[in-house]
Amino acid sequence: MSAVIEGVALSRLHAPTLTVLPTGVAANVARVRASTGAAVMAVVKADGYGLGAVPIARAAVTAGATWLGVTDAADAVELREAGLTEPILAWLNPSGVDARLAHEHRVDIAVGSVEELRQLAADAAAPVRVHLHLDTGMARGGCPAEDWAELLRVARSARGRIEVTGVMGHLPRADAGDPCANAAAVRRLRQGRDAVLRAGFGPLTVHLAATAGALTDPATHFDLVRIGAGLVGIDPSETTALAGAARWTASVVHSARVPAGTPVGYGGDHVAERATHLSVIGVGYADGVPRELSPAAGVAIEGARHPIVGRVSMDQIVVDTGGTAVPRGAEAVLLGPEGGAVPSLQDWARWAGTIPHTILTGIGPRVQRSIA
Repeated sequence: MSAVIEGVALSRLHAPTLTVLPTGVAANVARVRASTGAAVMAVVKADGYGLGAVPIARAAVTAGATWLGVTDAADAVELREAGLTEPILAWLNPSGVDARLAHEHRVDIAVGSVEELRQLAADAAAPVRVHLHLDTGMARGGCPAEDWAELLRVARSARGRIEVTGVMGHLPRADAGDPCANAAAVRRLRQGRDAVLRAGFGPLTVHLAATAGALTDPATHFDLVRIGAGLVGIDPSETTALAGAARWTASVVHSARVPAGTPVGYGGDHVAERATHLSVIGVGYADGVPRELSPAAGVAIEGARHPIVGRVSMDQIVVDTGGTAVPRGAEAVLLGPEGGAVPSLQDWARWAGTIPHTILTGIGPRVQRSIA
């Protein structure tokens, strides 16, 4: 958008924006469904990996996901109020479990210890559906195998207040993309499932695999696979190219031509080696741009990749556009699925020495969200 004052064209800035691409989510669900005969759970933790739990859930359900996964039972309320009726599982519950809320909103609860199950049974005035969570090798939650029999004893004594409907675990080495790395976890879950069936519970929904397992190891699929990172284009095993599900854009807020020898940004860590054009973009580390970046980091402006130079500031980054003078108001694309000059999540993770998950979930609330 532009205006004209006394014959001079003026470009308006647009707010930094993260646009959700439902077509990318749908393509990723379709890719997973082609890899398994199991049902698909769309995991929309962390507000849908920062893209919005409701739009991500809707896109996934439209594409064939039949379950939804959240961190906390309270997170399910937003999905129910948005009209989503699919089964929902909450399995971390860092604030504890509100048994009344879980019953009223039809939220299944994962329980990974005898203490948790006793507490839930004591709090439940009406039946709560429970998935028993077995530690299958991660030691990061889940009931240890030596406590499994006691967990089942408590579950039997709590019938009428809890209803055991599932058994779950996690794959500690799914990102290896190697079925041999998952074999011990598969064996443990089968043993845990069989003990639950012998205890008289069932039918059960059994699930172990997340995105990487779903894409690489059919033995891990059981009845249901849980897809979170895969919804937004991340395959932790790096074996499958998935579709990007977001585009991040911001405006050039200032441009200038500078001579050789000009220091850039705080501390003058970068010094222009030649006369060049610099463009300032209105996002910084407060918005999720990693402060520590390799020299390869850049953004796309007008179809070309330009390097980020100088330190990343709280509210701004500077890019060197060389011989190209970029007008104020031009759009910079920090992230997108287009390829070519446009950086991907994987590019940012490589530049920052981290994983794509932290890049996407780290994009801050000052960046507006929209849906394509």
